[in-house]
Amino acid sequence: MKALSQWKGKIIGGLIGLLLRRPVFILLGVVIGHLYDKGAFSGKRKPDTLPTGDTADPYIVLDVAEGADMEAIDAAYRRRMSEYHPDKVANAAPEIKELAERRARDINAAYEEIRKRRQQP
Repeated sequence: MKALSQWKGKIIGGLIGLLLRRPVFILLGVVIGHLYDKGAFSGKRKPDTLPTGDTADPYIVLDVAEGADMEAIDAAYRRRMSEYHPDKVANAAPEIKELAERRARDINAAYEEIRKRRQQP
């Protein structure tokens, strides 16, 4: 069902374009549908920053639901580390390196906190 929701806007936009019987409207409908699917019109954009500090909820840092199983948490951890790993910005400005290192520390701390919570009886 989730896979269909990712295509819903594109399908509807393409169908509207087909109804207008012009190839340019088909293309325009698919592009607008793509923007709809990505949430460009909802006003609810995903923040580009991670919560930081000791008070940050580890589930929010990893962008995973509290009820997720460990397999999903492991995948979220790997995804986040691939986004913010300091080695990806090794040749960047010092400020960017420092930011990547801080985020990587926050991600590692969040992952360890979740693992610690899950191991307690």
